Amino acid sequence: MIQELKAEYGHIFEEKLINEIIQVGTFKDVPAGFKLMEIGDYIRGMPLLVSGVIKILREDDQGDELLLYYLEKGDTCSMTMACCMGDTKSEIRALAETDAKLIMVPIQKMEEWIATYKSWRNFVFNSYHLRLNELMNTLDSIAFQNMDERLIGYLKEKARVNDSNVIHNTHQEIAYDLHSSRVVISRLLKKLEQLGHIELHRNYIEIKQL
Repeated sequence: MIQELKAEYGHIFEEKLINEIIQVGTFKDVPAGFKLMEIGDYIRGMPLLVSGVIKILREDDQGDELLLYYLEKGDTCSMTMACCMGDTKSEIRALAETDAKLIMVPIQKMEEWIATYKSWRNFVFNSYHLRLNELMNTLDSIAFQNMDERLIGYLKEKARVNDSNVIHNTHQEIAYDLHSSRVVISRLLKKLEQLGHIELHRNYIEIKQL
């Protein structure tokens, strides 16, 4: 994984910083579906994603989830950074969307590197900016789009991050991600199938044209 780390972050960070990350970081290789972070946990490290995709979710008072955004290789989670720096509990849940490789950076090093390395400081600020834009897009979709538009956007993004037109999620799982009901999602998926945009199968959805 060290070579993958260098390949993914070598153009962003100085060699000295890369070597420090290797020395102090904890490497993890996790399967799809693995829970990396739970709401209410204290966070002691920040993830640098080397490969794979992680989805970040929020939960309301009733326990219903909402998909906020995806993390892809070369990304980190700004909400995790905020929890680390403030020594507060996590307000998000992080699940591996695909098999993933990452390295956890200790909280004390995060603060030290912000003062020491300009590349790390820029990386942190850029990550905040990207995640804020994604959160705004999520908010806009909830406020200004109807559910069928949100569902189409969800399917497109799901296909993109997984690099596949085949989506292995149940109607209930999609409903959880979109903070909707299975009945509504099933009805809208059937409508998309009738329009020729997708094909519904027993255990997966195949995207034809969206």
